Amino acid sequence: MQDLAIIYQDDHIIAINKPAGLLTVPGLATPDNAFDQLVHQHPNSRVVHRLDMATSGLVIFPQSHESLVRFGRLFEQRKMTKTYTATVAGIVAEDRGEITLPLICDWPNRPKQKVDLEQGKHAHTQYKVLERRLDLQTTRIELTPITGRSHQLRVHMQQLGHPILGDAFYAPDAIQQASDRLLLHATTLEFVHPFTQCPTSIHCEPDF
Repeated sequence: MQDLAIIYQDDHIIAINKPAGLLTVPGLATPDNAFDQLVHQHPNSRVVHRLDMATSGLVIFPQSHESLVRFGRLFEQRKMTKTYTATVAGIVAEDRGEITLPLICDWPNRPKQKVDLEQGKHAHTQYKVLERRLDLQTTRIELTPITGRSHQLRVHMQQLGHPILGDAFYAPDAIQQASDRLLLHATTLEFVHPFTQCPTSIHCEPDF
């Protein structure tokens, strides 16, 4: 069992830093998960969104039914701005950019996703270079998903030619083995708090 760090707490939500390798909610094959751990100490916790098991970072848990409804509405209406930090293979040339390749489930290889220009669902990612490491031939990058498709950031970076280090699904073997974990972290959540109407920013730096 991994310890959960509470990053932010008020009367309506708790935000934790989910470790890489821990499910957000219960899974069939892996019983350990962040929600069950949190609910032991905070029994009113609800699930409103989740991160991939391999991804670390911020996850919000509403603390009442009304909070679940209001924060669920923020996610549904795309009024929750999420930014991620990643380390990718190679040197990304452009300082900023956007990727709008549509995605669909790769059914024979699920849960993997793939680009499908005809049947895929709209997917939109913005990126900004934070640091270029010429010595390591890697780039530290900030990713902002405008849409929230499964594995969106991982597939979009692969399609850009810069897969995320440690990505067991979408990176070649050498890039998978460059890190013992996926170097993708949910760093910031920004929103207008639906109870106080105050602009709120929750931030948690990655450990890579």
